[in-house]
Amino acid sequence: MDLGNPAVLLSGLLIGSIGFVLFLHGKKQANLRCLVTGVALCIFPYFVSSLLLMWLGAAACIGGLYAWSRYE
Repeated sequence: MDLGNPAVLLSGLLIGSIGFVLFLHGKKQANLRCLVTGVALCIFPYFVSSLLLMWLGAAACIGGLYAWSRYE
């Protein structure tokens, strides 16, 4: 993670927080989809240093959760 750029740091914190909330929701509701997506959103900001890739990855995870929930 590029700690020299505050936008990347704050974006990682925000995406990780959303992942944490999804993880807690999935654990409480016993919903594997939310649980997996929450873990993915918590972990992947540590490995991505580009702001654009971070937000695209978060959008892909959330879009995948929507598609997985909607079309199953």
